[in-house]
Amino acid sequence: MPPQKTRPAADNTPGDHRAGHRQRLRRRFREGGAGALPDYELLELILFRALPRRDTKPLAKALIERFGGFSETISAEPALLAEVPGVGESVITELKLVHAAALRLLLHQVVDKPVLGNWTDLVDYCRASMAFAKKEMFRVLFLDKKNRLIADEIMQEGTVDHTPVYPREVVKRALELSSTAIILVHNHPSGDPSPSQADIDMTRQIVQAAHSLSIVIHDHVIIARNSEVSFRAQGLL
Repeated sequence: MPPQKTRPAADNTPGDHRAGHRQRLRRRFREGGAGALPDYELLELILFRALPRRDTKPLAKALIERFGGFSETISAEPALLAEVPGVGESVITELKLVHAAALRLLLHQVVDKPVLGNWTDLVDYCRASMAFAKKEMFRVLFLDKKNRLIADEIMQEGTVDHTPVYPREVVKRALELSSTAIILVHNHPSGDPSPSQADIDMTRQIVQAAHSLSIVIHDHVIIARNSEVSFRAQGLL
């Protein structure tokens, strides 16, 4: 009787295990979308590209633990990301690429459209841009006569609780862009969007400087991680 052929044993090497895990994760994403995955697994999908031969689950979980969630991780500053063991230039590049793509998509929702009629989209864009920043940033949205966005510029960056703002520079930039209306936006890294007295005084100074040149200040919005405050809605403008 000829010898029976034996079936080769399954290869359970780490490489095969990782390949199977990645295939299953990608399939779950294709079939169920992002909602079918917790934050760390969605982050794993991104890390696959940066780390093709490593188990990315431990790093994904470490990033979520360090920054608090998926949005916070991709929004984190490169220097802070680099503090996490296992994060190098390739990982930082992939994470910031996803963040940039998200911002580009949100910006597309407000460009060439009347901003006041797309307020929710505008706030979503501002939150994605600055809600998770560790320092205060003061940005100005410059609008044309039809209230369409001309430019979105960060005028100043400050510390964790203060940003120096110069009304003359804001108005000067509006004139350079032929902007007839502007929206002021800044973030509170503390998580509390309540305006300080300094915020209120600074806004009044900008309103006064702009009024003399027929430039309208539509609003000043303070962005925090989970909420925002509109000066106009609060009767402060």
